[in-house]
Amino acid sequence: MLSKKVEKALNKQINAEFWSAYLYLSMASCLDSKGFTGMSSWMRKQFAEEQEHATKLFDYVLDKGGRVLLEPIAKVETEWKDALDVFNATLKHEQKVTSMINDLCALAIAEKDYATESFLHWFVDEQVEEEKNAREIIDVLKLIGKDGYGLYRFDKELAARK
Repeated sequence: MLSKKVEKALNKQINAEFWSAYLYLSMASCLDSKGFTGMSSWMRKQFAEEQEHATKLFDYVLDKGGRVLLEPIAKVETEWKDALDVFNATLKHEQKVTSMINDLCALAIAEKDYATESFLHWFVDEQVEEEKNAREIIDVLKLIGKDGYGLYRFDKELAARK
């Protein structure tokens, strides 16, 4: 059984994960409109991954006898100046999500909810990977700069994401 505090916090995270999915779909649209179909494809995969995160939390709350309350998805940004701007925004967002996951872990410990704490470890590890991926892409985009051929090749590389 989840405490009301933990249930409320997990619901907040579920809704945040769905918002994240929506944000990444918006980024995919922006990138596609700039001719970066590979980067757009990468963001579409990110969109699907965020939906999986939300669903994983959703199922956990239900498994623990809680109730999931979905809220309207708030408006997301729709325009970024270039691919580097998109991925800088991605990193900033993932750092925010990391902070939210850390807060959930702290709450689970404070509530002596060790099952939830254990469950959240997967998300802690996932956030390390999410931030790392964004940083690596940012590093490459900075190296490439405005080189058209470099951007073209990197766009094709990101399209190969499984």
